[in-house]
Amino acid sequence: MKKIFLSILVLSLSLFASIKNQDASYELLNSNIPIVDIRTPGEWKETGLLKGAIPIMLFDEKGNYDLKVFLEKLNGNVDTKKPFAIICRTGSRTKILAQFLSQKLNYDVINMTNGMVYVKYKKLPITPYRSN
Repeated sequence: MKKIFLSILVLSLSLFASIKNQDASYELLNSNIPIVDIRTPGEWKETGLLKGAIPIMLFDEKGNYDLKVFLEKLNGNVDTKKPFAIICRTGSRTKILAQFLSQKLNYDVINMTNGMVYVKYKKLPITPYRSN
């Protein structure tokens, strides 16, 4: 009986959250889905931000992170009850984060595979980063 209950619980959780892997595109930009850029301020300054992206750093330059601070900023800037996208330089960091946000917090996340490298390759609109 416990196994059946656990199976139903796991199945029901997976029905409420999802991860969608996709590259950046004009279609995504025009969809008004919020895009969160989780790179570092140095990376934002170097390449700029995908047009409309919200900069919220997750990992610092040394690979350290403060998940509580990140989630507070994320929830303060994005309606996490609706789908939103995340982007980094190549998609490595967002792949890890998307799994966590979907599996642990039941968020519907779009993982922007290939990250800003792909954005630059496709010549999608980029805006300069301006620190507050």
